[in-house]
Amino acid sequence: MRRESISQVQITFPNVIVDVTELVKVSIILLLVATGVALLSRRLRIPYVTGLVLAGLPITELLSRPIGLNPTLVLNLFLPILIFEAGINTDVSRLRSTFKPIALLAGPGAVLSSAIIAVLLKFGLGLSWIPAIFVGVMLANTDTVSMIAIFKEIPVPPRLSTIVEGETLFNDATALVLFNLILQVYSTGSVTFIEGIEQLLFIFLGGCVLGLVLGYLSIPVFARLDDALSSLLLTVAVALGTFQAGQFLGVSGAVAVVVAGLIFGNLGLSGNTSASSRITLLSFWEYASFTVNTFIFLLIGVEINLVTLWKTLPAILLTVLAYQIGRVLTVYPLLTVVRWIDRPIPLRWQHLLFLGNIKGSLSMALALSLPTTLPGREVLIAIVFGCVLVSLVGQGLSLPWVVKRLKLSKFSEAQQQVEELQAQLMTGKAAQDELDSLLKSGVLPKAVYEEMRSAYQVRIAGAEKTLRELYNRRPDELEGKSGNSSKLDAIRRRLLLAEKGALNEAMRKQILSEEIVRGRIQTLDEQLLKLEDD
Repeated sequence: MRRESISQVQITFPNVIVDVTELVKVSIILLLVATGVALLSRRLRIPYVTGLVLAGLPITELLSRPIGLNPTLVLNLFLPILIFEAGINTDVSRLRSTFKPIALLAGPGAVLSSAIIAVLLKFGLGLSWIPAIFVGVMLANTDTVSMIAIFKEIPVPPRLSTIVEGETLFNDATALVLFNLILQVYSTGSVTFIEGIEQLLFIFLGGCVLGLVLGYLSIPVFARLDDALSSLLLTVAVALGTFQAGQFLGVSGAVAVVVAGLIFGNLGLSGNTSASSRITLLSFWEYASFTVNTFIFLLIGVEINLVTLWKTLPAILLTVLAYQIGRVLTVYPLLTVVRWIDRPIPLRWQHLLFLGNIKGSLSMALALSLPTTLPGREVLIAIVFGCVLVSLVGQGLSLPWVVKRLKLSKFSEAQQQVEELQAQLMTGKAAQDELDSLLKSGVLPKAVYEEMRSAYQVRIAGAEKTLRELYNRRPDELEGKSGNSSKLDAIRRRLLLAEKGALNEAMRKQILSEEIVRGRIQTLDEQLLKLEDD
C-alpha cells in the first residue's frame, strides 16, 4: 500500500484543501515579520498596526503561493475574538455613563454617514445607487480593530476612550446589519422602508437578547469550573458560539458577542474568581487579541495590490474625501445634540472623533463579500482597499500627533503621583483579599497570614496617608480647570452613579415611590453635569 510522507499530509474540508506544511511556513514568515515590525515601530514611534500594514505590502514576494484576507475568517473567527476581548475589559458603569453619545454615533450617525457617502459617490463617481450605498455602508464604519489597537498605545481621557471604543464596537454591528439589508434589496429587488426598520430592530435587539441569555448562562457554569484552563475553554466557546448562534438565528452576532462579553467581564470575573484565574483569562484574551490584530493587519497589507491602487487613485482620493465629509456632517451635529441630553462633549474630543475614523479589516471583509454579479465589483473592492490603506497609514501615523496637538494626553505631575499611590492602594487591598481567601480555605496558617497581612497593611496605610495629604493640600493641581481629568471628580461621579443605582433598585422593589425617586435622580443628574469630564 502506498504511503505518503508526513510533509505531504493534507487536511481536507468540504471544498477546501489545506496544506499543513505550507500553512506553517507562511505563519512562521508572518510571525518573524511581525516581530521585526514590533521592534522598528517602537524605535520609529509609529503605531504598530500601521507598521504591520506597510510591512505586508511587499510580503507576497517572499511567499511561494499567494495568500490574502479571507472574509469568512475575519467575520467568523477574528471579529468575535476581538470584540469579546474588548467586551470583557469594558466597565459597564462607564459604558452606561457614555451611552447617549455612543448610541447617537453608532446608530443614527452610521446610517446618516452611509447615506451622505452614497450620495457623494453617486454623483462624484457616477456609480449606480446600489454600489454607492454598499461603499457608503462599508466606509461609514470606524474599525474596531484599528481604533482599539491604536488607543492602547495612545493615552487619552477615559471617557473619550470609552466613547471611541463603544462606538466602534456597536457600529460594527450597524455596518453588518445595513450590509445585509442592502444585500437583500439587491437580491430580491424589494424591501420597503418599514420592513427595513423592522428588520434592523429585530436584528439588533435580537442580538442584545441573545448576548444577555448566553452571557448569564455562562456565569454559573464558569463558577463551577475549578481550574483556569477549563474556564478559558468556556470563554472561547462563548465568544465563538455566541456569534454563530446569532448568525443561525438571523440576529446580529456582533452585538450578541459584545453583550455576552460585557456580562461575563463585569459579572462572571467579578465574582469569587481567584486572582490567578482572572490573570490567566485576561492574559490569554490579551494575547489572542494581539495575535489576531497582527495577522489581520499583515494580511491587509498583503491583500492590497499597489498597481491596482495606482490605477484607481483618483477614485480612491474622492472616496476618502466623501467619507470624511460624511464623518464631519455626523460627528459635530450629533454631539451638539448631546449637550441637551447629557454632559457636553468637549470640542477637542469631537476633533479626535472626526480625525480618528480609521478604516480597517471589516471594511475589507465586507468588500470581499460583495456579490460576484454586482456590476463593477472589482473596482469597488479596489476603492475600498485603497481607502483602508490611506486611512491606516495617513490617519494612523497622524493620530499620535493629533492627540499631542489637542493636548489630550498631558497629565500633571500631581496626577501621576496620585495614580501611583492609587495603584499601590489597590494592589495592597487586592493582595489582602487574596490572603483572606487563602486563610479561609486552609492554605495558610493564621500566624503566617497575620505576618503577611500586616506587611501589606503598612503599605496601604502609607499610601492612604500620602493621598489624604495630596487631596487636602493641593486641590489647585488636582481640581484645576485644565482640560485634564479630575481625580476627585471621577470619584464623585462613581459615587453619584452608585446613588442612582440604589434609587432605581429601591423603586423597582417598590421600597420608594416613583415620585420621590424621580426627584432625587434629577438632582443627582444635575450634580453629574457639573463635574469635569474624565
